[in-house]
Amino acid sequence: MTKWKRLYNALVGAQNQYQVGNHLIMFINRAMNPVNYARDPAVFTWRRDELNVVLAFSGFYVREDGKVTNATKATTLDSARARAGRLKAALENRAVHAEVLNYCRAELLDENYFHAVFEATKGVAERIRQLSGLSGDGADLVNKAFTGQQPVLTLGPLTTDSEKSEQKGFANLLIGLFGAVRNPLAHSPKKNWPMSELDALDILTLVSLIHRKLDGTQKKI
Repeated sequence: MTKWKRLYNALVGAQNQYQVGNHLIMFINRAMNPVNYARDPAVFTWRRDELNVVLAFSGFYVREDGKVTNATKATTLDSARARAGRLKAALENRAVHAEVLNYCRAELLDENYFHAVFEATKGVAERIRQLSGLSGDGADLVNKAFTGQQPVLTLGPLTTDSEKSEQKGFANLLIGLFGAVRNPLAHSPKKNWPMSELDALDILTLVSLIHRKLDGTQKKI
């Protein structure tokens, strides 16, 4: 039996026997002791934030000293707003492109980050359409806009091998984003694609890089 299952069974057994939540709170207090995270405070912050999203529905939260205390019970929207604020703050700390922050609205973050990431990747395709005047979507749109002898959008003059290589690499990056993220999200139920905050941050940071590159593109008449 795995360690987490043994721990789960022990906590469930104590809860069923005593019918109070003291043992679970005691466990959280010990697990979240800041001393345990002296070398990795970011993990403490992440775990505390994730715990507080769940505990808020029962009227509790973990303080900065790692102790559980009482709080006003949260609603689903309250939880979503908390997530939206935290995700936006983390993205702002990374100095992401303003386009990315448009997808940190609370209604997109209800329950998980699936919809925020999905909408952000859709936004990349829409921006390419706006800049290029082309229609289409996905790899077909990218190939029309960025590849061929006379691409519609260019990152530079394309006079050197280095510039041509960068143009090709950027097109491949876009196709990879659509193929690895957007298309699977579009064809998978939300429950089949659990999206953690860390995954969302990494994907949205990549989307930010793409928007910065798009800022510098030139349209060939």
